[in-house]
Amino acid sequence: MNAFFWPTLGGLLVVFFTLAAYATLAERKISAYIQDRIGPNRVGPKGLLQPLADVLKLLTKEAFQPTPSYKLLQIAAPVLMVALAMGAIATLPLSRNLRVFEGNVGVLYLLGVLSMNVYGLSLAGWAAGSKYALLGGLRSGAQVISYELALGTGILSILLLTAFLLPDQNPLSPQNIVEAQRKGWFFLVNPIGFLVYVVAAFAEANRAPFDFAEAEQELVGGYHTEYSSIRFGAFFVAEYMNLITASALIATFFFGGYLGPFEGWLGVSKWSLVWQNVWGVSWLIIKTLFWVFVFMWVRWTLPRFRYDQLMRIGWKVLLPLGVINLTCMAGILLLNQ
Repeated sequence: MNAFFWPTLGGLLVVFFTLAAYATLAERKISAYIQDRIGPNRVGPKGLLQPLADVLKLLTKEAFQPTPSYKLLQIAAPVLMVALAMGAIATLPLSRNLRVFEGNVGVLYLLGVLSMNVYGLSLAGWAAGSKYALLGGLRSGAQVISYELALGTGILSILLLTAFLLPDQNPLSPQNIVEAQRKGWFFLVNPIGFLVYVVAAFAEANRAPFDFAEAEQELVGGYHTEYSSIRFGAFFVAEYMNLITASALIATFFFGGYLGPFEGWLGVSKWSLVWQNVWGVSWLIIKTLFWVFVFMWVRWTLPRFRYDQLMRIGWKVLLPLGVINLTCMAGILLLNQ
């Protein structure tokens, strides 16, 4: 653990929470533009204080608990969701010389944290003591488990490319994955893996057209039906944290992460450490925000699928496509050794 660990972790959490808060405002503004509306514009200049007003509203609302609910577990479920959302982002390299964790199994840790989301969803639905919430939690858990397999094939294809391009480096390190893209972003050389990963990421983040965790027409409100006040707010924040995490992972795995254009021509490697970090963090944030916008754009463009269509796409389309892509890529790389 280096001397920059706690300052870096603290700064990352502040930025993460701020981005999650203002992602809610951004989504409302983007949806208003797409639907030819005005959107929030009353609280603060141009509505910029709307997230603060929303937090104050949630803090002052009554936090009720149904009689048949499991009190302690109902309190623990939203806390678990937020903690898992924060734990996933901590593995990403912020720049060439700035990262929170320096472990050699970063990708395995990341997959472990992402796979634990199913526990938060299922626990939230079961602890509420409501049939609607339970059905919502079970359905969301089935969705997450199903698309984790396709997501894994997309990540495995990235690990293969990293091991081929940097044979002397550990491919499980997210920083090595970024460094392997200095001569070309992975979405250019692995378009099928990129497509599989992005579609699976939409389902993993419960974003439209795969937002079945909140299918009001069928489940009233999904796994968080019986949650109110700041507990509901915690689920809301966790959802947008997962959105930012998914966007940051796409930017890191397929779009070069902290790498910017013309680094060799600009001589970025000769800059001071501070400006190298500013350069890397800035480009990572720009790419992440672009994908946050894409997630929101898709939400207000495509209609929600039926649940059977969701499962069919995951098991009969994405998973076979990901396995075929992984097998073909392994064969091509083996022949080019």
